[in-house]
Amino acid sequence: MFMETPQTLLFVTGGAFLLGWLVGKIGAYFGNKIADKQRDPRDDRIRSLDAELRIAHSANEKLKAELDEKTKEIGEFEKKSVDLDKTINEQLDLTKTLRRDLKESVRKTRELRADLSDRATENIKSEVKLREVETELSIAQAATDMIATGVLDYSVAPGSDEEDESKAKITKACT
Repeated sequence: MFMETPQTLLFVTGGAFLLGWLVGKIGAYFGNKIADKQRDPRDDRIRSLDAELRIAHSANEKLKAELDEKTKEIGEFEKKSVDLDKTINEQLDLTKTLRRDLKESVRKTRELRADLSDRATENIKSEVKLREVETELSIAQAATDMIATGVLDYSVAPGSDEEDESKAKITKACT
């Protein structure tokens, strides 16, 4: 009898355990429904605020990373800006120097043009005087040749005083 009892006892114990488990589950189900109705709304608010806080912390970390990147970019842009300002100032100084040199160059060019035009004028005047002298010389040469050949003899021909003066000039020029 003792041997038969353990098998029955084993089934009864297993059934009791299963029944206890099932009753516990049903009781927990109904107990949660009652507990949900009695739950404090402040707990829900705390949980939602806690979730929002975690989201805000993650967003804050992202924004801090972006801020660091932007700060680095701003630093680079400031360096570039300083370099560009320096380059602009150098270019402005170079432009001023070139303008000054250009004005001086234009002034010198104008002076040289004026000097060149003065020399050209003097050259033209000297050429005109040279032609006049050449003309007078050729006239005097022709008169000397005529006197030497005897074609023109002023001593024989009657003339006025002006002719005598011009003869004297021609004679002076020939000698």
